[in-house]
Amino acid sequence: MVGAKITALGVHVPPGVLTNADLEKMVETSNDWIMDRVGISERHIAAPDIATSDMAVLAARAALANRGIDATDLNAIIVCTVTPDMMFPSTACLVQHQLGAKGAWGFDLVAACSGFVYGLTTAAHLVAGGSHKKVLVIGADTMSRIIDYTDRNTCVLFGDAAGAMLVEPAAEGEGFIDYHNEVDGSGGDFLKMPAGGSRMPASKETVDQRLHFVKQEGQQVFKFAVKKMYECCTDLLDRHGYTAKNIKLLIPHQANRRIIGAAAERMGMSEDQVIINIDRYGNTTAATIPLATHSAIESGRLKKGDLVLFAAVGAGFTVGANLWRWNY
Repeated sequence: MVGAKITALGVHVPPGVLTNADLEKMVETSNDWIMDRVGISERHIAAPDIATSDMAVLAARAALANRGIDATDLNAIIVCTVTPDMMFPSTACLVQHQLGAKGAWGFDLVAACSGFVYGLTTAAHLVAGGSHKKVLVIGADTMSRIIDYTDRNTCVLFGDAAGAMLVEPAAEGEGFIDYHNEVDGSGGDFLKMPAGGSRMPASKETVDQRLHFVKQEGQQVFKFAVKKMYECCTDLLDRHGYTAKNIKLLIPHQANRRIIGAAAERMGMSEDQVIINIDRYGNTTAATIPLATHSAIESGRLKKGDLVLFAAVGAGFTVGANLWRWNY
């Protein structure tokens, strides 16, 4: 089997901004409360005429331009999202068409906040198996469309964005090293959107009861996220004889500053080893990891040859970690 490496990155953040001061006018909350609980000062919100596929395409185009290739060079497109444009066709189909990626097949991957990590795992194996040369992984979510802005516990958390990474074949010692992914469906009730599927189709009652919005039991999610982010990362490092000191950078899912801090502390990582940009973007679900990676590159904290660890915990519950040798 050949290896797999990340060769390009592109992101898109919509220009509209929702600040904590704006939220203070909408629900009973305050800047101090939001900053203390989750560490977010603002989040970006897509315009009403912008859907998930639109942001995904913009991030994809940025990644392709970064690599200097055309969309027709792609073999596959994996769109990681929980906010598709519609139930079907898949967002991957819409993105493939808008990009003009005529030689690519694709699909949507639904793993909530762990989606991008799962997408990278899938892409790495498609490439390492020898059947694919260029796989584009996109994390894109328009969370503002499924957030109840009368629920102060959830509306302060989420924003909209998209990010894309290109995965290609690698030489020995480059790129993808290993992964740890798992699910624990017993936690499914703690973070979900109850209505809109086959279990509870849309009706006047589901709309009146606001069941088409994100529902979360924050304390349960917090405890699970800290525990599992630590465990999956430690397992992955132990498997290869690494410790936290070997990692140049942990790029975690940006759900909550306190979750990131608690998990990093348990792993024995310093602040310099962890990327946090949740203050500027909020939780953009599947887009947080490419967005945080972009921040790491822009700030000079991630360079070619660095050992980087991606980690996430999401609704489901889903858990994922990837270990890579960064390649550009």
